[in-house]
Amino acid sequence: MFRSHVSVTIVRQLVEISTKHRLFVFGKLITGKRIVGSMRWESSIRPAPLLTATPVRTLVDEQTCIKASFLPSNHHVTVCARMRSDEGDLWQSFAHYNSNSGGTFDLNSDLSVGGSYSGCEPMGLFWSMQPAPGERDGLRLRKKCVESPYTVHISLLEGHVSPNQEPVKELAAVTAERWYMAPGVKRQEIRQNGLVGTLFIPPGGSALFSLFFLLFRCSNSPYHFCSLLGPGPFPAMLDMWGMGGGLPEYRSSLFASRGYASFCLAYVGHKDLPGPPNTINVGDSYFQAAFQFLQDHSHIAADKVGIVGLSYGCYLTFHTATLAGVKPACLIGINGPVGSSRELLRVNVMTKECDKDQTFWNYDDQGYVIFKQTSLPSNLYPESIVKLEEITCPLMYIVGEDDLSASSKENADLIEETLRAAGKSHLFTRLSYPGAGHLIEPPYSPMSRASFWAVKPEKLMTLWGGHPAPHAAAQEDAWKKMLEFMELNLRR
Repeated sequence: MFRSHVSVTIVRQLVEISTKHRLFVFGKLITGKRIVGSMRWESSIRPAPLLTATPVRTLVDEQTCIKASFLPSNHHVTVCARMRSDEGDLWQSFAHYNSNSGGTFDLNSDLSVGGSYSGCEPMGLFWSMQPAPGERDGLRLRKKCVESPYTVHISLLEGHVSPNQEPVKELAAVTAERWYMAPGVKRQEIRQNGLVGTLFIPPGGSALFSLFFLLFRCSNSPYHFCSLLGPGPFPAMLDMWGMGGGLPEYRSSLFASRGYASFCLAYVGHKDLPGPPNTINVGDSYFQAAFQFLQDHSHIAADKVGIVGLSYGCYLTFHTATLAGVKPACLIGINGPVGSSRELLRVNVMTKECDKDQTFWNYDDQGYVIFKQTSLPSNLYPESIVKLEEITCPLMYIVGEDDLSASSKENADLIEETLRAAGKSHLFTRLSYPGAGHLIEPPYSPMSRASFWAVKPEKLMTLWGGHPAPHAAAQEDAWKKMLEFMELNLRR
């Protein structure tokens, strides 16, 4: 029963408190307690725990700030992130936190005390994701459809628990979207003049680009504002991946989301390429044509075209840069060789089966293959080694020091020595990251230390290397410096 001196106005306020937004409730809570003295508010109207992700819609290379509030002080909780890959596999991570005396914690400043990662890691929930127990073996997270986001369910659980144990009590939840392709970016499949790839064109110029990002974050639909953005011309990148084949589009779509046209090019393991899928059946003219395609495009600045490649795509990046008629504005190589470990069977066309020569393959105790020795400079076919002294543009080379798939450090040393001997040291930038593995991808991407290299005719796992926290730090720093390098050499 209320005390006799409590006014009708105060009673009305008390009724309103239970239906107002929880932030309003908290503000009134203290006043209410002072007025009614010993009444036990906590038992009936304590604000429900709140979990926020700001902004809830971002590009994958942007941070999302995750905070919790309205918890008891010094309370043990678990934050869990879960999402489905494009193939339907469940990926998850979790971390243990303790609320402060005010009943809050913030991933930007507070420490995880256990779980998938530890310490202060604002984006730890994203980069530490791994396949959930019971999912398929040998998975590697790669975005197949860049026109849809990863939808991440982030939940706040009672106590320091594993999300897989039963039962768990969910206190609050929020959903975040992580996009590779910003609104307004144009995606075009290219199947012309023998080329197989996908072209991404940015949405517009700098002022409208900034406006677009603001609207992107505030809008319920990320596709409302495409028509506001200008036509270019844009600097561009020719984008090549490794011998895993296919046509990964996610790096190119992210380049376009940052204002660079990008053409991701298939050269092996794609249904629209000639020949068997496990052979490289295209030669120099193919890569020349791809570069020329970008230069000739009406929305691209012909003198502002660079090339980027990871793994075997790194070799093709350097090789293409030395071909007749190809004058790139900059080169970026990520953990790859300066020559081919596969025999060139005839002039201008490479056709040896990709897995035929296993001379330099090694295996760990689990039977996982380690490709590192195949790309030692001394093990490369001599006639394939790129004439690095002929390169005339700035070259950035990124080394993961725990790379188990390529001899990245040795190849970086060779590049540096060759350019120094040619009087071109000023062109070379090396980034080297202890604890990082082979697959240095866009920021906050989950690391795969090992995954399936092949499933037919028999299953074969390969080791990529890397350790989660240093690998994540490498991806974040390398991406930032790649964009700075591109800005310097493609926009000025």
